[in-house]
Amino acid sequence: MPYSLDVDQLRTFMAIAELGSFAKAGEAVHKTQSAVSMQMRKLEERIGQPLFVKDGRNSRLSEDGRRLVEYARRMVALNDETLSAFKEMPVTGTIRLGLPDDYAERLLPQVLAAFNRINPSTSIEVICESSIELGVRIKRGELDIAIVTDGDCANIPGTIIRREALRWVGPKDVILHKHDPLPIAVGPVTCSWRNVAVRALDRIQLKYQVVFSSASAAALSGAVQAGLAIAVLPASAVRTTHRVLGEQEGLPELPPCDITLIKSAGATEAAHDALCHHIVSSIGNVTYELAAE
Repeated sequence: MPYSLDVDQLRTFMAIAELGSFAKAGEAVHKTQSAVSMQMRKLEERIGQPLFVKDGRNSRLSEDGRRLVEYARRMVALNDETLSAFKEMPVTGTIRLGLPDDYAERLLPQVLAAFNRINPSTSIEVICESSIELGVRIKRGELDIAIVTDGDCANIPGTIIRREALRWVGPKDVILHKHDPLPIAVGPVTCSWRNVAVRALDRIQLKYQVVFSSASAAALSGAVQAGLAIAVLPASAVRTTHRVLGEQEGLPELPPCDITLIKSAGATEAAHDALCHHIVSSIGNVTYELAAE
């Protein structure tokens, strides 16, 4: 009989895959680095394959490790959904939820489907706009809840629920990182990812040229796939058509990206609290205690 998988080990594995290191993952799941290493050794024994390979002084996901990512994400989400289904009474009402288009594509489908199964009498209206616009709508009371990039709504109190590594990504079969100046695709001037990328390039004095700009992460990803430019995307948005670039290609390390949950002052009903809890348990990898530090 095959062994069962440990959900806590899978949750730690997902943190490593998203944050890019054992040390950062340990901080996110409140475990020491040695405890994280032990969990991963046990997980590799269960899977029967190495999940990491050495890359200089660091480790990266092996081919089997990359294969496990989606299985782990689904298993952790199903575990949390199952517990929620038996702990919470179904709620009713209409919830106005806002989030940027790339979060909608990457995070929403499974999250909302699971919430609807638990709360079939709840209706959710989804509005996709930039984080800055969503912050304005939250202040006006036009939205109940929004999931935003933390740096874009710094003046609005919220809770950091997810921390992801930011990656330089280029087209799979076109070498752009050797171009001078470096062609980059970025968001508008108000975009925190753009500012992070520009500051990092300026820090190492690497010449660059903005050849494509859009508020849509899907459009930025399309510019990369078309071979036009290199972009900055969170780890969970990296596709098989992308090539992850880093210091070996002469590009600077980037800080992680924080995703924040914000609520309007009027979002006080049970349905609002239920959806917030469901979002945190489904996509969050940072505890409330860690976010408050």
